Amino acid sequence: MVAYLDTHVVIWLCEDNVKRLSNAALDAINDHDLLISPAVLIELNFLYQIKRIIRAPLDLAKQLRMQIGVKICDRSFSDLAETALFETWTRDPFDLMIVSHAKANNYSLLVTADEKIRDHYPKAVW
Repeated sequence: MVAYLDTHVVIWLCEDNVKRLSNAALDAINDHDLLISPAVLIELNFLYQIKRIIRAPLDLAKQLRMQIGVKICDRSFSDLAETALFETWTRDPFDLMIVSHAKANNYSLLVTADEKIRDHYPKAVW
């Protein structure tokens, strides 16, 4: 079984700030193979450029790969785009791509505290 991590979850895990995670989120992280959408890397890069985070996205991805085996999803962009065309609940391109990645990958779990995502993606875990 696979679970995707939302951007803020990646940041909190890298900061060793697990107290911000719910018990259900921790269970999903501990019990599943973990993936991040490439969109998470792009969003992290925007946050890095505006100095909301201090470490480069690939450094964060490497840290989580080494610590807990997180991989970057290599699902095709065409699968993602086809799935995203049916999502009308958000104009946020990062949320759209992250949810579409999880959805395109057999409705995988998505660990997120984002209430809007949780309201619209039934496999969101928090």
